[in-house]
Amino acid sequence: MPYAAVAVAYGGPEHIELIDIPSRAPGAGEVRIEVRASGVNPVDAKIMSGARGDDPAVLPLRLGFELAGVVAEVGPAAEGQPVLGADGAPLRVGDEVLAFRVPGAHASEVTVPAGDVLHKPASASFESAAGLLLAGATAAHALHVIELLGDETVLVHGAAGSVGRATVQLARRMGARVIGTAAARHHEALRALGAEPLVYGAGLAERVRALGGSVDAAVDTVGTAEALAVSLELVDDPHRIVTIANGPAVEAAGGQAIGGAMGTAYRDGIRAELVRLLGAGELEIPVVRTFPLREIRAAFEFVLDGHAGGKVVLIP
Repeated sequence: MPYAAVAVAYGGPEHIELIDIPSRAPGAGEVRIEVRASGVNPVDAKIMSGARGDDPAVLPLRLGFELAGVVAEVGPAAEGQPVLGADGAPLRVGDEVLAFRVPGAHASEVTVPAGDVLHKPASASFESAAGLLLAGATAAHALHVIELLGDETVLVHGAAGSVGRATVQLARRMGARVIGTAAARHHEALRALGAEPLVYGAGLAERVRALGGSVDAAVDTVGTAEALAVSLELVDDPHRIVTIANGPAVEAAGGQAIGGAMGTAYRDGIRAELVRLLGAGELEIPVVRTFPLREIRAAFEFVLDGHAGGKVVLIP
């Protein structure tokens, strides 16, 4: 019988349980997917904690938003018309796919709208595909709202994380110069992506200045007071500072915050391009560790530590 991960109460990973779920046949414009991998993200933990609402009526709460798997069943479509995925291609039984944004992705099986499903590149593993779209779409959205140009310099706080690495790669593809903060152990990997890495901590603004040139914009993926203070010190226009983790403080300082339902249309529209880049080998978010779905509590604890340095993926 299919099973899924749920939060039975708001709080930490100790409230996660696996429950049996019924297999639901797809309705019109839907597909049923046998999940091969699902990506774990900090936002999963934030929602589970109750930070975005703690209505007991929605418990038990299904967890997860992105996955990769195999189409097991396709729902009915208009007569003579195929069911199309978000990439505009027909979906058929046996297709290898990825899906985002699909609530309840941490499961062995899901039935989801075809409009949230894209074909997985043959060159990509299920694990890498499952970890692509939340981080990739967030990074693309961040660069979009700061209106980064190819001849500019962007400072990325937390460049070694999933969103940070995606931001580095997408900005470099645009031709921008990227300065990224990260622990020293991640510097070699960031240089390989074309970034100029620096350690965070006291004296960061001076270390950035020592590299030469000005900083035109900043992307904060960590939400620290240092990230905001240094960004405000180095970026002339605070509106070109964006955060995914420190919204109230950054907005109060004149910057921008993204996340939640904000920018959904843009993120949905960029999905097919991100998948294309994955297939072409031009965008990669490393999977640093996989866990069996039955060890989901340990996976969440690992992510909450905050130093994964890449993507954590669950395998049913």
